[in-house]
Amino acid sequence: MRHNKNFNHLGRQAGHRKAMLSNMASSLVLHKRIQTTVAKAKAVQKFIEPLVTKSKEDTTHSRRVVFSYLKQKEAVTELFRTIAPKIMERPGGYTRILKTGFRLGDGADMCIIEFVDFNETYTFGREAAVAAEAKPKTRRSRKKSTDAAEDATVVAEKKAAKAAAPKAAKASAAKGAKKTNVGKKM
Repeated sequence: MRHNKNFNHLGRQAGHRKAMLSNMASSLVLHKRIQTTVAKAKAVQKFIEPLVTKSKEDTTHSRRVVFSYLKQKEAVTELFRTIAPKIMERPGGYTRILKTGFRLGDGADMCIIEFVDFNETYTFGREAAVAAEAKPKTRRSRKKSTDAAEDATVVAEKKAAKAAAPKAAKASAAKGAKKTNVGKKM
């Protein structure tokens, strides 16, 4: 009987499920984002969050514990070298699930699971907002000074073009006088 044993078995036996979760977690660590179904993403999220918490403390014991779950040396190295320093101050919630719609073949609910601190679009916007807040606000617009400089360059270009126009007209008139219509059909 399965009384009060309520976690998603994902339609697989225990060995297959553990191997799949280990592979998906390793892919998530190496690529920082994977696309999968919502049910698998929730299972991977439960699987990887404790491992990321364990990676905050870089000891031989914690590396061996994480390796026993992930079973890939490269993934363990990536987790401890690049991911752990970035999430050191975060108390939890290292991953997010973004739903993307339904799979065309069978209609399964698809999503993207990714690390929160490794999404450039979200973190770039946050850094730009912080930088905008840091700038001192002035009452005057800075655009007026650049407009004046642009107007000055446009006026100078127009004067140069007017000075060059009479010379170009004289040169073209001289060239036109030398041409003859010999050999052309009229």
